[in-house]
Amino acid sequence: MPISSFYGLQTSLRGLIAQQRMLDTTGHNIANASTVGYSRQEATLAASRALQLQVAGASNATGAHLGSGVDVQGFRRVRDQFLDAQYRGQNSSLSDWKARADALDSAELSLAEPGDNGINAMLGNFWKAWSDLSKTPDDAAAKTALVQQAGALTDSIHSVRQQMVWAQESAMGQYDAIAGPGGNVERIASELAGLNKTISSFIVNGDSPNDLMDRRDVLLDQLSTYGQLSVEQLDGGSMNVAFVDGSTGLSYPIVTDRTADWAGPPTGDWSPGGQMGGLLAAGKSPGGMIDGYLATLDQFASSLASTVNAAYGGDFFSIGTPPGASIAVDAAIQADPKTIVAGTGASGSNDVALAISQLKGNASVDGAYKAFVAKVGGDLNEAQRMQANAQILTDSVEDRRQSVAGVSMDEEMTNLVRFQRAYQASARAMSTMDEMLDVLINRTGRVGL
Repeated sequence: MPISSFYGLQTSLRGLIAQQRMLDTTGHNIANASTVGYSRQEATLAASRALQLQVAGASNATGAHLGSGVDVQGFRRVRDQFLDAQYRGQNSSLSDWKARADALDSAELSLAEPGDNGINAMLGNFWKAWSDLSKTPDDAAAKTALVQQAGALTDSIHSVRQQMVWAQESAMGQYDAIAGPGGNVERIASELAGLNKTISSFIVNGDSPNDLMDRRDVLLDQLSTYGQLSVEQLDGGSMNVAFVDGSTGLSYPIVTDRTADWAGPPTGDWSPGGQMGGLLAAGKSPGGMIDGYLATLDQFASSLASTVNAAYGGDFFSIGTPPGASIAVDAAIQADPKTIVAGTGASGSNDVALAISQLKGNASVDGAYKAFVAKVGGDLNEAQRMQANAQILTDSVEDRRQSVAGVSMDEEMTNLVRFQRAYQASARAMSTMDEMLDVLINRTGRVGL
């Protein structure tokens, strides 16, 4: 088979085009160096199909193969699925502990301990007011001051309980905003189903929609913030995505192939991990950590009322349900503080007031409250410590992931120079072929030239 004199031009042209695509890909990488979720891309090259030549004088030989240059086979997205899965697992753990720490921080702040306005300070003032009354048992001003201090104590208990209820409601409100109808998971599920459909149609036609797959991975990273994920790759480029219950191992579909399947969280208990798991652990009722704090606070209020009333010999405090929200100074005493009984004997006796003042430091009241404060603080410290550990692990995996998929400006600038030199070399080869053809076409047969 004869070879065209223009064959070398075509070979050089393929080199020019290939290097141009390499430069274009590098420019795309540089432009998206700061784009969240972007994966570095590279053009994949392969030698183009060689030209088969018949060997002169050979009757039955296959002949020689003359190279014809290079072809761009496609544009590869540099990504490690193992690191993606590892990152999402660590990200779920981090989000779980962060959600717990944030919710418990709100609960701990409501205690205002240590401080001058917390229940502990109000308890101290309450016991001191009884001590002052024991010194002047018939003094109306001392009785009025006692009622005021008792009211301040009950108001503090009400306030702490209400703020903890708000922290609990806030946690469950965030949970509903994530998992409930029209929430974040449902929105992401709808977008993922659309991406699965579009990506599949491109891949079936032999294309690789890298930027769309980057967007899908960003959505999967977001979902891993909300809960522990299971991702199943399907033939054709689509995937199944579901949340996994850490306790039972059951899966709750988010997307099945090209269909958004999220029907909301299950009605019973489940352990999804991630932010949803942390919010449930802190805020669910019954069984959540804040729910346990409320029960302890109610028990403290009930113990305070029963202990003081027993020493008083009547109803100094009234209490209902729940105790922490209903404890109050008895209505008759509030209406007329002079009715407070300071002693059981004649005028001037102070045995009742003295007995109640000596309750300071009582294990069932002061001790119980201090243990409660220590419990809240300890839980918060543990959550913050686990969050810090999870943050370190997540950052470590993310660094490894970025070392694979991230854009290195130094590397890209090196590639720019390398591809530019290759482009110039291909252009030079084309120019050389052009000069040779010019001699062949325009000068052949001209004597003396």
